[in-house]
Amino acid sequence: MTDYKGIKTFDELIEREHGKIDMHSDVMNKFEFLLGSWNLEYRIPKSIFSASGTDTGIGSFKKTLNSKYVFFEYSTKSGSEAKGIFAWDDKVKVYRYWWFENSGNFLTATCNFVNDETLAMNWHDTLLVQTFVKDGQDRVVLKMQYPSVKGGYELVLEVIFTRSKPQS
Repeated sequence: MTDYKGIKTFDELIEREHGKIDMHSDVMNKFEFLLGSWNLEYRIPKSIFSASGTDTGIGSFKKTLNSKYVFFEYSTKSGSEAKGIFAWDDKVKVYRYWWFENSGNFLTATCNFVNDETLAMNWHDTLLVQTFVKDGQDRVVLKMQYPSVKGGYELVLEVIFTRSKPQS
């Protein structure tokens, strides 16, 4: 009979029975360049989705639940608010993303890092693709694009993330 005395979590049980296995921390460390608090500058070109416009806001990325997930939340001056969570799907070796907005909209995406400084996302049930690209130590550029009739992709949203507390 197995003695479970002193075991408080499932992770502790797995570690005791099989040794230290932490398949999530390494894969979630790829988000390091996104972690922290950000000022957001929205640039919205005219597209099939919207008129042109601008907005500003604040957002943050943080690891949560023993660093197994990355939580993203933001709010804008115009009143939009959203929360999302990134998770690693070890079965198919991709990241999953769930996004919820105060308007009632919600979407899911499949994501992966194409390199150490670029997170690429495919939004499910749409033809939208999105990237987060590190553009310096304290700057990230989000681009959302849609297939263009002329070929390639058309920019439908760009958000400039500037770290609110620059890293030293």
